[in-house]
Amino acid sequence: MPLDPALNSLGLPRAPADTRVVVAMSGGVDSSVVAAQLAEEGYDVVGVTLQLYDHGAALAKKGACCAGRDIHDARRVAETMGFPHYVLDYENTFREAVIDEFADSYLAGATPVPCIRCNERVKFKDLLNTARDLDADCMATGHYIQRKMGLVGPELHMAADAARDQSYFLFSTTAEQLDYLRFPLGHLTSKAETRALAARYGLPVADKPDSQDICFVPNGNYAAVIEKLRPGAAEPGEIVDVSGKVLGTHPGVIHYTIGQRRGLGIGGLADPLYVVRLDVEARQVIVGPKEMLATRRVPLREVNWLGDGPFDALAEREIAVKVRSTKPPVEAILRPLSATEAEVELLSAEEGVSPGQACVFYAPGETRVLGGGWIWRGR
Repeated sequence: MPLDPALNSLGLPRAPADTRVVVAMSGGVDSSVVAAQLAEEGYDVVGVTLQLYDHGAALAKKGACCAGRDIHDARRVAETMGFPHYVLDYENTFREAVIDEFADSYLAGATPVPCIRCNERVKFKDLLNTARDLDADCMATGHYIQRKMGLVGPELHMAADAARDQSYFLFSTTAEQLDYLRFPLGHLTSKAETRALAARYGLPVADKPDSQDICFVPNGNYAAVIEKLRPGAAEPGEIVDVSGKVLGTHPGVIHYTIGQRRGLGIGGLADPLYVVRLDVEARQVIVGPKEMLATRRVPLREVNWLGDGPFDALAEREIAVKVRSTKPPVEAILRPLSATEAEVELLSAEEGVSPGQACVFYAPGETRVLGGGWIWRGR
C-alpha cells in the first residue's frame, strides 16, 4: 500500500471506482487473483486474454499458458467476479514478433528465450497500447516482480519470493512501460499465498497447476516445433571434436544446445564431452571437455537500461548479473560500448553461456533490476 493517503493501492490519485485497470489474464491462477483482488477492492476492472496461436489445436495441449482451455478459464473468473472480459486475436502479431524469431534463432545455433520477446513485443507493447485505447489508467499482470517508487520515478525490483521471481523475463521492460504497469503479486512471499487468495475469492482456477512449457512448445520439444515451422531444417551432419575429428553423426543441429552432454550417441570415450559450439552452415555439432564451456566475457546488444542516467554515459561499474533464469545473480563488471551495446565481464567463469539468452543486470546486494541485454557472439 502507498504511504500517501491521497493515492489508491495502485498508486494513483483517485478512488478505485474511478480507476480503470486492464488486467492481462492468461487463465492461470496468478493473473486471475490479480483481477479478482482489484475487482474486490472496487476498481473498474477489464480482463483481456490474448489468443496467440491456433486455439483449436491447443485444446489438447496441457501445461501451456495460452491454450483454449485457459481462455475459457479466464472467462469463468471474470464471470465469477462480475467484470467484463475480452479475447483478442493476436495470432499474426505473435507469430511475426515471437515465433518466427524463435525458429530463426534456433536454426542459427542460438538458444532463444521467447517468453521475454512475448513480454517485450506483445504484452507490454501491443496489449499495453490496447489498454490505453480502452482508457485504462494502468495495466496489471500476474508477474512475480515488484514496482517501487524511487527518487527519480518507478523502479523494477525482484519479487519478494526468490523462488518465483520473474525479473529475468522482464528485463526489457522500459521506463515508460513501467510507469503504466502494476504487479500486485510481487510482494507475496509464497505461491501458497496466491492460491489461498484464489480460494478465498472462490475462483475456479484456485487449484490449477502452474504452466511449465513455453506456450507454443508442447512438452518442451523445441526441435519438433522448428521442423514444423521450417520444413527441412533438421538436416543430418557430423559430430566433431574441437580438432575437427569426426566422432559420429547427428539428425540435425536443431536437436542440440550449448552445454548438452546426454544424447550425443558418442559413448565409450575416456572423458565426457559436451556441446561447446554449433556450426549451422557446416551442419556440425562441435564437442569438447567441460572446461571449454566456461565463459567470462559476455558481449551484449539490444541493451535496455533501467538505471539512473544515460547508459552510454556510464563509466565501467560493478553490478550483479544473471545469465540464466534459474541461477542467482553473480558479480560482474559492466562496460557500456554504446547506447545499446555492452560487454559484461564475469568475475567467476560461468558454464554454458549461449547466444540468444539474456544477461540481466542487478544493483549489487540489492533487489533493483537495472535492465539487461541479449547475449550474442560478438564481432
